[in-house]
Amino acid sequence: MVKKGLIKQHVVSTLVENRAGTLSRVSGLFSRRGFNIDSLTVGETDNPSISRMTIAVTGEERILEQIIKQLEKLVDVIAVKELDGSSCLRREIMLVKIGVDEKNRPAILEIAGIFRARVVDVSQKTITVEATGNMEKLNGLLILLRPYGILELARTGLVALERGTDVLSIK
Repeated sequence: MVKKGLIKQHVVSTLVENRAGTLSRVSGLFSRRGFNIDSLTVGETDNPSISRMTIAVTGEERILEQIIKQLEKLVDVIAVKELDGSSCLRREIMLVKIGVDEKNRPAILEIAGIFRARVVDVSQKTITVEATGNMEKLNGLLILLRPYGILELARTGLVALERGTDVLSIK
């Protein structure tokens, strides 16, 4: 009998060369191993030739360890680290457009205020709210807004950095 490992969400932070094809090679390692990428964000660092990839995936620990080892062997990869949930800052940005009328507008504005979300666009029939925070906060906001009618939703995906003095740096 083969014992399966615990399936949980993992966050992997990777510094990579900022060039064509890097994203495809990195994401391909996850898909070939059967990991669904829950969130993937990529952006330049303070050095324009280097990008940071933040990848949130759900799967078994032992398979993730293999993927990290394979990532470290890729030519475009500079550094890789799994970020522990208790020792890193995780944020996401969400834009949500809600259908409004004169009756429900005050309630929507109140909900946005409770979650420290900013109203970034208003029309007679819609309000668009921008919220920043961890996944739980954004999901909580959505639960309260859903009964009013979400017309559109866009999320950036997860970005994460370690707390304190720990940094992901060039090998």
